[in-house]
Amino acid sequence: MSAIAHAPSSSGTVTDPIRVMVVDDSVVIRGLVGRWLDEEPGLAVVASHRNGRLAVDDVLRSNPDVVILDIEMPDMDSLTALPLLIEKKRNLVVVVASTLTRRNAEISLKALSLGAADYVPKPESNSGVTTSAEFRRELIEKVTNLGLRARKRGMPGQAPAGRPTPRPQPGAPAGAPPAPSALRASRPASFTIRSYSSVRPRILTIGSSTGGPQALNTLFGEIGSAIGMVPVVLTQHMPPTFTAILAEHITKAAGRPASEGRDGEVIQPGHIYVAPGGKHMLLVKNGNDVVVKLSDAPPVNFCKPAVDPLFKSVAEIYGTATLAVVLTGMGSDGAEGVRKIGEIGGSAIAQDEETSVVWGMPGAAAHTGMCSDVLPLNEIGRKVSKILLGGRP
Repeated sequence: MSAIAHAPSSSGTVTDPIRVMVVDDSVVIRGLVGRWLDEEPGLAVVASHRNGRLAVDDVLRSNPDVVILDIEMPDMDSLTALPLLIEKKRNLVVVVASTLTRRNAEISLKALSLGAADYVPKPESNSGVTTSAEFRRELIEKVTNLGLRARKRGMPGQAPAGRPTPRPQPGAPAGAPPAPSALRASRPASFTIRSYSSVRPRILTIGSSTGGPQALNTLFGEIGSAIGMVPVVLTQHMPPTFTAILAEHITKAAGRPASEGRDGEVIQPGHIYVAPGGKHMLLVKNGNDVVVKLSDAPPVNFCKPAVDPLFKSVAEIYGTATLAVVLTGMGSDGAEGVRKIGEIGGSAIAQDEETSVVWGMPGAAAHTGMCSDVLPLNEIGRKVSKILLGGRP
């Protein structure tokens, strides 16, 4: 049951429409989502299927850049179809669509571990999908950004676009070798890096979005015992239910307790506090203690929870003893928080473009000029661990 709208092309350019396959067992959802996408300049629906088996059988012929994959389908479900789709087509982007149940949250995070690029929370009813402007906006944004990213990466001879070389900190010894990140870069400098704070961190704060769950697992797996030195607070752009599941996954990766932050909870070293979906999480002083404050304020940067409110609140309390990390994600959330951290003398690290699923948030943070490092994901954990244990950055 395939609705081919555009003939497959063997090699796309960045300016060609992003080719999208929609896979959902609801004919209503397939029709609605397909219409939304076809109405967007730069997007083209090339196939529509009711289950994963039909999608797998057709993926080479229709040649999509992005597949929107429903979680629950007859005959072949998403977790079965996902690895088969990715195996058949290199650089294929798969975005899973999931309603906000605990079971579907578990399946969505499992899909991310199997190679899905991201997920989109889907209203539970067809009427809810029809009337949800937020679902439509988020779906189109993710398909567009992830599709363009994959298209650029898949083009022969293309390095990741726009990855700049950090300028060395003024005062570095003459003739000093460039940092590893500088050696890997391919373009002239367009952001600066600054010195790390000389004060040992008393807190680690993290922001992430698209690609974040996988990146967080990697990061916490490499930080190791150093987490026991400080409390860790993080915002991952996720809806309710998903953040509770994410905390359980982080607990396993870190070997340290992780949970959603609770309003009024006193933060403790060795514990990881995750901003709950649908609420902003901040830190405030309560006498000699630092406690979690949950806020129902409007979204910031279209996000709730958002990274900026957390980063700014941490900076106000911990000052020069703040260490922040900005991981992969769309948009620019976290950049203003990094600017605040830099202004008060704290330290921030951004993930580099090459290892980011999307270099939006970490790229925006790097371009504030307030980061002390821009590193590949597999180097961030070791760097953070060294700093938390009191070593020289």
